[in-house]
Amino acid sequence: MGRLDAIDVGSKKLTVQTEFFTRPAWRVETKVYLAGALKKVYTADLAATPEGELQRFIDAFHRTKMDEIVAGLRKLNQ
Repeated sequence: MGRLDAIDVGSKKLTVQTEFFTRPAWRVETKVYLAGALKKVYTADLAATPEGELQRFIDAFHRTKMDEIVAGLRKLNQ
């Protein structure tokens, strides 16, 4: 389970990857790469999340981080 998006930022590629991990406990990590270099990792604990809600949570978490990054980039360009 996960998501992957990539956008061009000037001459560099910004990649946002969200993955689900089951060990040691359920969690989701969103990793932000710029030009292939890891820049930031966001983590959320999913231990209390029902199994049927996992993909919905992962999608929302990924979309929220993408929106935050895009808003920050737009703010820098103004």
